[in-house]
Amino acid sequence: MAMRTPVTTLSTQRMHLRQWHARDFAPFAALNADAEVMRHFPAPLTRPQSDAMADRIQALIAERGWGFWAAEHRASGEFMGFIGLHIPAADLPCSPCVEIGWRLARPFWGQGLATEGARAALAHGFDVLCLASIVSFTALFNLRSQAVMQRLGMLRDEENFEHPAVPQGHALRRHCLYRLSRGQWRQQHSTTRHGQAGAGILEGASHQFPPHTP
Repeated sequence: MAMRTPVTTLSTQRMHLRQWHARDFAPFAALNADAEVMRHFPAPLTRPQSDAMADRIQALIAERGWGFWAAEHRASGEFMGFIGLHIPAADLPCSPCVEIGWRLARPFWGQGLATEGARAALAHGFDVLCLASIVSFTALFNLRSQAVMQRLGMLRDEENFEHPAVPQGHALRRHCLYRLSRGQWRQQHSTTRHGQAGAGILEGASHQFPPHTP
């Protein structure tokens, strides 16, 4: 009998990143049907399309132990969307690669949650999976996601590219690509930890590090 890979669950100050459950499918379909959430994708998803996507994500996590984890709000237990790591199937300029991505329902925008969860996913990718680099990409018009990539310390490639999964001539076909190496991550993480340790000493033992800015 083949050994199953243990599924990783990550926790941050405000969320759990975990395997998907059946109860996640309905709220996931709702966010995938939201035109504002899907503004930078070719089209919103129907319920069958959304369920098929969730099934694939769930199966990949079961196979690998990691992936686009379901993001659960710790305080309320609500399903927020997904945050995590994925191996793109499309033939991209960075292939083969591992990407970091996120998709959250609108009530969870503007609170730094994507950045907070993505930092936990990056830590797992570099410190546990020992990935050499992690990429992220989005349509040129998606400035909100690009801002998250920049806050993560990712660097943008000079050259943009056309995403092969987006139809020719579509306004969203042109994408930008961001990258972060393990060396860059470790350097940033070391600097952050040094700064936080100093702040903790100055403010006392009860100091709680604030959540990441949006």
